[in-house]
Amino acid sequence: MPPVIKAATSRDALLGGRVTIIQPENGYRAAIDPLLLAASVPAKSGETVLDLGSGTGAAALALAARVDGVNVVGLEAQGALVALARKSAEESGLSDRVTFVEGDLLSMPADFPATFDHVIANPPYLAAGGGNPPPDVAKRAATVEGEAVLSDWLKVAQAMAGDGASISVIHRFDRKQEVADGLAEGAGNIVVFPLWVKEAGKDAKRVIVQAWKGKGGELRAAPRTAPRTAKGLVLHQANGDFTPEAEAVLRDAQSIRL
Repeated sequence: MPPVIKAATSRDALLGGRVTIIQPENGYRAAIDPLLLAASVPAKSGETVLDLGSGTGAAALALAARVDGVNVVGLEAQGALVALARKSAEESGLSDRVTFVEGDLLSMPADFPATFDHVIANPPYLAAGGGNPPPDVAKRAATVEGEAVLSDWLKVAQAMAGDGASISVIHRFDRKQEVADGLAEGAGNIVVFPLWVKEAGKDAKRVIVQAWKGKGGELRAAPRTAPRTAKGLVLHQANGDFTPEAEAVLRDAQSIRL
C-alpha cells in the first residue's frame, strides 16, 4: 500500500511562478533536479511525453509550462504523491495537458501506448542497501531503489519510447556510465551532460544522460559507441548563488541544449 501523506503541505512557486506545486512541508520535496531534467527535453507543441516516477509532478508541470501545446503523462507509484500532483496541475492551469496516473513501472498500465515522443525519468539515486536511507517513507521510495532497479527504469523508458523518440535521465554523476550503458541497449546518439556544482570539470554531483531511439527501434548510432560528453552547466557561483545560466533555466524557463 502506498504511503499516505497526512502532514501539512505547502504551495511553492517554480519557474518564476509559472508553476505552483503542492508538496509536503517535510519529507519528500522537489529540488532543482526535476526542473533541470524538464529543461533538457527537446519537446515541441503537439508531442507527447512520459514522465516515469513523476513524484509531485515538478518535471511534468515544468515541461508543460515551458513548451506550450505539449502533452505530458506522469506515472507514479505513490498514490499520495499522485493526488498532490493532480492538485498542482489544476492550480497551475495545466490539467488539460498534464495527466498523472498511479502505477508501477514493473507492471505498466495496459493502455499505455509505446509511442511517446519523449520519455524522461528521475530514478532513485541510491542502490538498495546503499548509503543512509531517509526515515520518511515517501522520500525513501524516491531516493532508494526498491524492486525496480536502475536497469528496469532504463528498459521501461526505452520500451515506452516511440520511433525517433528522445530518452532523458537525470542521475548521480558517479553512475553516468551505468545509465549510458543501459540506454545503449536500445538507443543511440548518447549525450552525457554534467551538472557542475561550482566549476566546470570539477565536483559534479548530477548528470543528465540523453539518448535517441531510431525508427523501427533501431539505433541511431552503433551500439556501445562512446557517449559524447557535453560542456554541461555550472549551477552555482563561488558565493553559492545560482549562476546566470542556471537562473535562466530555473527561473526563466529556458531550455537546456544537449
